[in-house]
Amino acid sequence: MPLRVSEKLFNAISAWAEDDFRSVNGQIEYLLTECVKQRKKNGKYVGEKIDEPIELDIK
Repeated sequence: MPLRVSEKLFNAISAWAEDDFRSVNGQIEYLLTECVKQRKKNGKYVGEKIDEPIELDIK
């Protein structure tokens, strides 16, 4: 399934994945799984403003 994300977000996820010894795909799957678990746990999404674009302070 194609996934379109900004270059900054991709680079941040890629670096995070490297830190966690995962592939980028594995990191995205991990993050989505954790988000779904959190939603099932309390009925809410992790963020209150999940549909708003995030600002990354990546240099």
